Amino acid sequence: MDLRGRSAAFSPIERMCNDGDGKPAQQLHAMRGAIAAQRPMLKSNEYRLTSAGAAPLVTALLLTSVVACDESGDTITLTLGHSLDTGHTVHQAMELLGERLAMYSGGQMQVRIYANGQLGSERETIELLQIGSLAMTKVSASPLEGFVPAMQVFSLPYIFADRNHYFRVLDSEIGEQLLKSLRIARLHGLGFYDAGSRSFYTRDHPVNMPVDLHGLKIRVMKSRTAVEMIAALGGSPTPISFGEVYTALQQGVVDGAENNAPSFFRTRHYEAAKFYSLDEHTSVPDVLIMSERVWQGLDARQRQWLMRAVQDSVRYQREIWQQDTERSLKALAREGVTIIRPDKAPFREAVAIMKASYEGTETGNMLKAIADLERPQ
Repeated sequence: MDLRGRSAAFSPIERMCNDGDGKPAQQLHAMRGAIAAQRPMLKSNEYRLTSAGAAPLVTALLLTSVVACDESGDTITLTLGHSLDTGHTVHQAMELLGERLAMYSGGQMQVRIYANGQLGSERETIELLQIGSLAMTKVSASPLEGFVPAMQVFSLPYIFADRNHYFRVLDSEIGEQLLKSLRIARLHGLGFYDAGSRSFYTRDHPVNMPVDLHGLKIRVMKSRTAVEMIAALGGSPTPISFGEVYTALQQGVVDGAENNAPSFFRTRHYEAAKFYSLDEHTSVPDVLIMSERVWQGLDARQRQWLMRAVQDSVRYQREIWQQDTERSLKALAREGVTIIRPDKAPFREAVAIMKASYEGTETGNMLKAIADLERPQ
């Protein structure tokens, strides 16, 4: 397969795989061996990329695998990095994506996955995509609003009537336009994974009403809209990285946080927070994104193979997500977590002014379009 003439994101691999004297292929093999030998360091919680630049080892990793070809030049490998553990439904769906891509392409394309934040935080992987140093990642829609303002709509509370309405929007022209809007940030939206609904969990007392949040330091994602929502509910929003939440809860740096049930359970945050209030204030999807630079380097047939695999992956993840949510709630109860199902009406009323403030804006117009899809057309 001729990689010549493609974007610079491909050039290091093009030289290695196509020089023809065998030495570049040996060099590639040696670099992969060195990376494998150092992989325990990549998995360490002490190792992180910085936005200012990657360490030499990770730079070598990215150059050899962002879009690599094997020694015969017949296979393109897309590197996918994300921050979830390998038992998460999204990771399982990504493994299916890799299997289907290999099948649809007849072995001409494959995906190499690095989980557990090995290649950096969500924001760091986004930045790597922007410069073409990483092919694909999964991020929550909330941090994306820092790159594409339209994505803030998902951080607004109570915009979906139920799960059917949520999926109707994601799979509609609205969802398609939101994915396309990522191009202005040099990102290419591929699809939406289900991340359920986010609810509050707290250390010392339950949240039955918005007044119960008053004065509590609540961890939120680094999203301006999420910060505004917590403030509207009377809490004290505290944006910190996801990997720091467990320690912050244990040490009392925050009084609580908010997330879906599988994430609450899988992170073992329940060891420090014994109250889970299912107010379900937001439904923020996970977004599978690709470097626009890498996308442009694929031909039409390769894009078609990839999108078929993505569609299979998205359908599969949405099916197993709901099962995982139900299992997680039962497991949390067994671990001694008090699960509260509060009346949502007071929470909706508390954020009504915040939502009304978007009237007459592009976000306000999108909220109206979302509301119009509450019932099947």
